[in-house]
Amino acid sequence: MYERYRNRRILSFLSLFVGLIFVIALNSPSQILDSTKNDTKITTNTSTAISALEKLPIKGRAPKTDYSRDKFGGEWAIIGGCSMRNIILNRDMTKVSIDDECNVNSGILNDPYSGKIINFKRGSETSSLVQIDHVVALSDAWQKGAQTLTNEKRKELANDPLELLAVGGAVNQQKSDGDAATWLPPNKAFRCQYVARQIAVKQKYQLWVTRAEFDAMKNILGKCPSQTLPSK
Repeated sequence: MYERYRNRRILSFLSLFVGLIFVIALNSPSQILDSTKNDTKITTNTSTAISALEKLPIKGRAPKTDYSRDKFGGEWAIIGGCSMRNIILNRDMTKVSIDDECNVNSGILNDPYSGKIINFKRGSETSSLVQIDHVVALSDAWQKGAQTLTNEKRKELANDPLELLAVGGAVNQQKSDGDAATWLPPNKAFRCQYVARQIAVKQKYQLWVTRAEFDAMKNILGKCPSQTLPSK
């Protein structure tokens, strides 16, 4: 009796294992990125950004003591064998080409920060032309509540599609770790969406804003009071 039970368990396990291998074999890097593209596609909810802003705590900036990128997990998370960098590049660019190792080799970015079109090509001297921005800079998040989050929650924040945008490298370097009080995208047509995304991230991870940041956000949203929050 036990022997028959054990054999059934072994056969069941082998069937599951073979099925898993079959599924993995069917999913090429391009298929994986296509599936994550749907999962990370930018969508909105019905809440207005300005109403969400009014509910965020307003506090002073905490010291930057002990901040490091490693506090947020260091490297990009790997989902289905693809890094979050490649997942976001695939989401935000058009005419994307992908290699067998799930690297985005080329594509066209309509840079939301500058409003310019960037032809991306992967390479040691060209990859930095398109960077993945943490919309709420991680050091800014650290000083406005992320210090109290768990390591896992900070890693989740750093790899959350809601927090990530593919943007021009040069303008991303200009932003550095600025908040809305010190830096806004040169492309004024994107400022309402940009501020709304920062608010959505801060709301989701229970981060706060400074008074200057609050005032800057409210000023921007005063020009687009119906702006909704992105949900991912």
